[in-house]
Amino acid sequence: MRGFLTLVLALATVLVPLSVVSGLPGSFLPLERAIPLSQRVELEALRARDRARHARILQGVVGGVVDFSVEGASDPYSVGLYFTKVKLGSPPREFNVQIDTGSDILWVNCNTCGNCPQSSGLGIELNFYDTAISSTAALISCSDPVCLAAAQGAATECSPQINRCSYTFQYGDGSGTSGYYVSDAMNFDMILGQSMLANSSATIVFGCSISQSGDLTKTDKAVDGIFGFGPGALSVISQLSSRSITPKVFSHCLKGEGNGGGILVLGEILEPSIVYTPLVPSQPHYNLNLQSISVNGQLLPVDPAVFATSNNRGTIIDSGTTLAYLVQEAYDPFVNAITTIVSQSASPIISKGNQCYRVPFSVGDVFPQVSLNFAGGASMLLKPEQYLMHSGFVDGAAMWCIGFQKVQAGLIILGDLVLKDKIFVYDLAHQRIGWANYDCSLAVNVSVTTSKDEYINAGQLHLSSSPIFDPEW
Repeated sequence: MRGFLTLVLALATVLVPLSVVSGLPGSFLPLERAIPLSQRVELEALRARDRARHARILQGVVGGVVDFSVEGASDPYSVGLYFTKVKLGSPPREFNVQIDTGSDILWVNCNTCGNCPQSSGLGIELNFYDTAISSTAALISCSDPVCLAAAQGAATECSPQINRCSYTFQYGDGSGTSGYYVSDAMNFDMILGQSMLANSSATIVFGCSISQSGDLTKTDKAVDGIFGFGPGALSVISQLSSRSITPKVFSHCLKGEGNGGGILVLGEILEPSIVYTPLVPSQPHYNLNLQSISVNGQLLPVDPAVFATSNNRGTIIDSGTTLAYLVQEAYDPFVNAITTIVSQSASPIISKGNQCYRVPFSVGDVFPQVSLNFAGGASMLLKPEQYLMHSGFVDGAAMWCIGFQKVQAGLIILGDLVLKDKIFVYDLAHQRIGWANYDCSLAVNVSVTTSKDEYINAGQLHLSSSPIFDPEW
């Protein structure tokens, strides 16, 4: 990149002749150096100048990539969730928020919250949002169109006395939160190209929570809020992409092994092995058409109607769920098939009501591959570690339990147990979701798009890190 810098400076000193076109005479464009030749300029000053320019031209660029750090892990016995950091307000303050593709709204705890956790077993410092200390904060009034927007899973109401748009969310685990909507600056670094990084911000609407219930009041896995990545109009991805600030696509790669972590970008991860399946249209979640399940290459005897999308039925992708959930009609044949295949090498046991196995060998040598087969011929291949949980030891051998949980009826939910160690691309522009098995500790290629089909450049991102740039730039 050092050569590129020299080329740019050289071009700035040249008077460029225009060629003759259709008989019109050529002409010269007079150029002047912004920095005189006699003036010596340090490289850092040039970098700062370019960064300022990149920020100014940002509004004219469609679809920059925003890179978020990822912390946490899928192991329910340690963390059981993945979270990232967002910077809100002016001056910006940092908040740790759970990554949740099963809900729409970004919300953080307010300083007036009476029963919010004050400490976290995750070893992170909890922060509280305060509109009074942000110069760009504003309340959402009852007459604001945002207040009339149908927020997924939210009961929106307004109090005429204080003219403040309020909400109440209830989550699938029985927990809940209530508060009011605000608008404020969200600050982030935007990747505009292979070596272009711009500090930027955008005004977004999010929730300021003043009351919690259920698990959200507990301290063991407390975070500052929840970052909803759902498809609704009030999700951050929808707010930013509707203004052409980011592409209408986001991606993640959640690392399952070791300390977890991963990659989360508002942009499209490129990987040749990704397969795509269409989203079920007009659904509040990321619903997919699951058609069948195979164990060791053999289809399970499950009526396809069991997987059909209808009221409160179907299959959804949800990074806010730690495990995975199968309806009974699919769960029972699934467990029976696994048990039959491994019975010669692993001893089936019941532990705390769960189907478990005493495994004296590596699970990869004993347990079969599972395939979830979706519309469009897209299969999601699961290694044993993506449908089993390590649950300690019995008589000197490892005990592994089925990680899929049985539900009598309702949604099939694919949570972090299944999503880990895979690239997932939520291509909302094309209404499809893609995935590929991947080592999430490796770098990924990310594309910036100017339209649904045109790629203008690609960079690389590393696990829970900033983009990789030439150190000379």
